[in-house]
Amino acid sequence: MEGTLWYVLTGTRGGRNRIRILQAIDERPRNAHQLADDLDLDYKTVRHHLDVLLDNDIVDKSGDDYGAVYLPTDRVRANWGTVQEIFERVE
Repeated sequence: MEGTLWYVLTGTRGGRNRIRILQAIDERPRNAHQLADDLDLDYKTVRHHLDVLLDNDIVDKSGDDYGAVYLPTDRVRANWGTVQEIFERVE
């Protein structure tokens, strides 16, 4: 999981936005529209990054597709020390 976190959050072009999204949903689970508004990002951009995070088991969603709320997975929570290290290095 650690390697996946480093790759998805730092080794790809959209890593910085994925970090911002993960930080935001760690504070409070939100849906894609809330994330787009809160982070001042385009809705389609947020959806793309959420799909990448979902595909890599970094976030889960709860609820129907349109209003689904996103939150970090249990696997990510178990590796939160790595996530914190990534946050600190990127800031």
